[in-house]
Amino acid sequence: MFSEEDDDMLIISDNQFMNGNPIVRGTRITVQQILLELARGMSVEQVLKEYPQLTPEGVKAALKFAAESVRFDHVTPPNTQHQKEERDKESL
Repeated sequence: MFSEEDDDMLIISDNQFMNGNPIVRGTRITVQQILLELARGMSVEQVLKEYPQLTPEGVKAALKFAAESVRFDHVTPPNTQHQKEERDKESL
């Protein structure tokens, strides 16, 4: 069984692989690719079947990495900023 420390070691970034994008250690599968597949509606089981070199721990580590990235780099969804600007204009 993997600990949280092991999760942290599963995601690496190396300029020699995938242009430095974060990947699951031992693969060329980027965190972004995992997130896109899940966002498109694939289940974790389907992702694992599509990428047999990936493990459940790798998917979990990718999700944790993404969550931590958003936590530290606050990203406002594009439509949210537009809606805020429209509300600000209406209140004038």
